Amino acid sequence: MAITMWDFSWLERRWPGAGYEDYDKILDELTERGYDAVRIDVYPHLVYSDPFREYELVPHWNTHDWGSPDYITISVEPHLTEFVSKCRERDIKVGLSSWWREDSGRSYDIITSPQMLAEVWLAVLDLLNEKDLLDSVIYVDLTNEWTLDEWTPYKKGLGGWASEESILWMWESIDVLKEKYPGLKYTFSFTGEVVEQTKEWGDITMLDFLEQHIWMVNYNNGEFYNEIDYHYEAFDPAGYQKIAKHAEKLYYERQEYWIDGLKKQIKYAAAWSEYSDKPLITTECWGLVTYKDWPLLKWGWIKDLCEIGVREAASTGRWVAMSTSNFCGPQFVGMWRDIDWHQRMTDIIHQSKVPGQLLNSFYS
Repeated sequence: MAITMWDFSWLERRWPGAGYEDYDKILDELTERGYDAVRIDVYPHLVYSDPFREYELVPHWNTHDWGSPDYITISVEPHLTEFVSKCRERDIKVGLSSWWREDSGRSYDIITSPQMLAEVWLAVLDLLNEKDLLDSVIYVDLTNEWTLDEWTPYKKGLGGWASEESILWMWESIDVLKEKYPGLKYTFSFTGEVVEQTKEWGDITMLDFLEQHIWMVNYNNGEFYNEIDYHYEAFDPAGYQKIAKHAEKLYYERQEYWIDGLKKQIKYAAAWSEYSDKPLITTECWGLVTYKDWPLLKWGWIKDLCEIGVREAASTGRWVAMSTSNFCGPQFVGMWRDIDWHQRMTDIIHQSKVPGQLLNSFYS
């Protein structure tokens, strides 16, 4: 299955020219490019509070092209059920996730326990169930890139997904959800460099699958970004100036080294999948974490690197779903308009040979 990440952009980037104004148009374009599923932020804390209420969201950044670069007002409903309904019309499955976007009232502060995390998520599942839309949901990712403080604002300081407290949160929240909706698949997505020892770091038996985000730039403790002195600057244009001046040059200077770093992480993730007997899904990948349409930023080398990632991951037979990059959305015009590239990549994904037992463990 070919999946893409539309994060919180699907709801926030609806001003003229932002990319997501017309759901019918962009979902048709997604289908044309060969994708089968989309992962979105469903704002569970806002749904729990009141899905129809209008909320003011605080900008998380203004340098990147995911979501809104400034204050914005949104309401989750009726847009969520409209979007999922339009996905179902096209047989596009939906992965539910959350980046826990900050609103002016900090609605996520209500989450003070694993049980409360589950209760907030149940508000979303109940809503979709009432609208007879649960059959379009392929999985639930309770928190994007658990346990990064950036995306886990309701529970900072967990110290990594393998910590004792983190594992307790994962177990107890998923248990509550499975009690009411046992037919869904649940996970917490992870990020960070994948190394040979990752598979032994901690208990993941509560997860129905691994959702590991994998990028070349994470290799060797983030060596690539360290080399260009890039630090994910959220409100400072200096970050993209460093990428524009140095990233492509550095890549080609040591191309085989960086490619090997990506392939090693894919190999270790596949080994983790085998070790844990869990299928893999990756929705954010394979080259740089951050990129956009910008002066001096070329898409060619990014697409080449992402193709290497797609081919390598597909060859392992451990991925039941994967993305082609984390720039697969209409706001990234230079990437989105290359229809042929997307079709070639999704063909590779569809043709990958995944053992039937692994497929059945996820899709049955």
